[in-house]
Amino acid sequence: MFDASVFVWALLAFGLVLIFKGVRQVPQGEEWTVERFGKYTRTLKPGLRLIVPLVDGIGHKQIVMEQVLDVQPQEVISADNAMVTTDAVCFYQVLDPVKASYEVNNLERAMQNLVMTNIRAVLGSMELDAMLSNRDAINTSLLTKVDEATNPWGIKVNRIEIKDITPPRDLIDAMANQMKAEREKRAQILLAEGEREAAINVAEGEKRSQILKAEGERQSAFLEAEAREREAEAEAKATQMVSVAIAEGDAKAINYFVAQKYVDALGNIASADNSKIIMMPLEASSVIGSVAGVKDLLDAGKSA
Repeated sequence: MFDASVFVWALLAFGLVLIFKGVRQVPQGEEWTVERFGKYTRTLKPGLRLIVPLVDGIGHKQIVMEQVLDVQPQEVISADNAMVTTDAVCFYQVLDPVKASYEVNNLERAMQNLVMTNIRAVLGSMELDAMLSNRDAINTSLLTKVDEATNPWGIKVNRIEIKDITPPRDLIDAMANQMKAEREKRAQILLAEGEREAAINVAEGEKRSQILKAEGERQSAFLEAEAREREAEAEAKATQMVSVAIAEGDAKAINYFVAQKYVDALGNIASADNSKIIMMPLEASSVIGSVAGVKDLLDAGKSA
């Protein structure tokens, strides 16, 4: 009786183990492959799934969500023999769990080596300046090459990003000095251009000023000449009238010339620097009378 109960309990325990072995709960975002005696038979989707105990087993558990692969830093020699250290990250997704499980051994390691190899190939064909300034082109080229290589594995590579490209310290210092020299050169060029523009503006202003000054002097000379011409015409007309009067025997005309010379002489005496007191001759009244007589003569000529 005791042996029978032990057998029953053992049978129940064995049944529970079989049930436990035959029930599988697949998490969301994963897919599991089922192998029967070591051979792939089917794929378990997320949820509660049943397999044949002791016959079927779980082969590989593949994550079908997008995954991030951190590529190890490595040194790369550029086309112009510059040594740089690169660091990248790869985003990929398993589309076919069967191929990812049975077409490649150690998928993550294979992806790591594949990305590193293509980074060396792409960056090694570029010069340092192009390498530092064309991140987008490098990422696109890497994505195309790696995605094509991983297609037989059931992998879709979504993005590859170069996180950092670090040249040696001495090369960084040389680049900084070069950039500083270029900036100083541009600053000197801009300063020279500004000084040239200022000199041109000053020269243009002086030229304009001289032109305006010459125009003013020419206009002034023209007006002065015109005034002298009118004065000469008036003097000639007065002289002509006086000459006619002299020819007719008018004594007032003769007195006009004498008075004019007399007045000019008095003006010279008065304008002398050492003259303090001016003594007027007694004949000044007669001179004034002569001038008045000439005025009457000229008025008579105008009325005629």
